Amino acid sequence: MKGLDISKGSYLEQVENGATTLSLLGRGGGLELMKQTILKDKTFILIPSEATEAHEFYYILEGEIQAEIDGKDINLGKDDFFSCNELAMPVYFIVTETVTLLSVSTVPVFHYVSKIIAELRKIGEKVEHKDRYTFNHSSRVANYAVKTAAMMKLPRERVEALFLASILHDIGKINIPEEVLKKPSKLTDEEFALVKKHPGDGAEMIRDTPYKDIADIVEQHHERVNGRGYPFGLTGDQILVEAKIIGVCDTFDAMTEDRAYRSAFTPEYAMAEIERLIGIQYDPEVAIAFKQVLIEEGKLIDTP
Repeated sequence: MKGLDISKGSYLEQVENGATTLSLLGRGGGLELMKQTILKDKTFILIPSEATEAHEFYYILEGEIQAEIDGKDINLGKDDFFSCNELAMPVYFIVTETVTLLSVSTVPVFHYVSKIIAELRKIGEKVEHKDRYTFNHSSRVANYAVKTAAMMKLPRERVEALFLASILHDIGKINIPEEVLKKPSKLTDEEFALVKKHPGDGAEMIRDTPYKDIADIVEQHHERVNGRGYPFGLTGDQILVEAKIIGVCDTFDAMTEDRAYRSAFTPEYAMAEIERLIGIQYDPEVAIAFKQVLIEEGKLIDTP
């Protein structure tokens, strides 16, 4: 049924780390639902989040844990629950009987331990190592993109998705021959056709994972507002804002780094070129927000 997702005894992804097993049961809308099992005599730690709006809820399905809170010993067992928000300091629980917790977090955290994301990032690193001129390109794009999204006041869950999509936006280039990626002269039509497949190839790698919600962002990051982008020739509001942000940040980083066929352009030149193409290739709101990020970082001088 549309809008209903049923899973029978399965999980999206599971990570085992010694005494702990962490299973991702569901994610979406900025929430993550997880089940965590920790073996007896091990420690379970609640760590303060850098995000002040972060909430974490824990429900004990089985087992027992113990902690000293404000000088008092606290024992929690089956059907007990606790939550934290704006935690002042770490809280250390001792697992007195192997415990299984059901937890909900308003801040996506599973991707930090996800083996799937780790493998996808390895693909991205292989792409960047094919061409020394693109080393750390995705990390720089992600940095610009997140700051631009914050400048545009996008909701936190969309910024989280944008960060992952930015890091993975070029993984589809793994299918492009190295000689094409590093070619110092103009590409042939056949070679450019190969390059134009990389957003779709990258999206397909992601669609079969728990992170399928970012696949469309990756697929659209070379679309342009006038419909002259690829792979679909989308226009205007047909393109996701997150993809428009990556498009601007990707272009700027590519222009301001050395390439096999040219030296790097200055930030001023690159931003002027982006501004020249506002409404043609790039979204006005995104371009303006991105320029403000560059000004605040000292890469551009604010001129009236």
